Amino acid sequence: MIELTRLNGTPIVLNSDLIKTAEASPDTMLTLINGEKLIVREDCGEVMERVLAYRARLLANVARRMPNLGDLQRVVSIASLDVAGQPNTAAAPPRQRPLQGRNG
Repeated sequence: MIELTRLNGTPIVLNSDLIKTAEASPDTMLTLINGEKLIVREDCGEVMERVLAYRARLLANVARRMPNLGDLQRVVSIASLDVAGQPNTAAAPPRQRPLQGRNG
């Protein structure tokens, strides 16, 4: 669940899994999977950051409860730091070359 603000200033807590699209026109309009539309004060980038932060917290909770999932813990650590805008030098996996086509 993420907290957002309707245009009239009323706070709303939204299940982020229900968001189908977010568009700025110029206000941020969220279209939910059931077709309902919400207009919120936060811009699209802020909505996206809140969704990513919420999902990172969920993954972190799962990783803490299942300590044998080392790879998942590293992914969660990377995601959490990326969402917060912090560079992650300690937990980042080594960079790999991008996949190339058959001819490359």
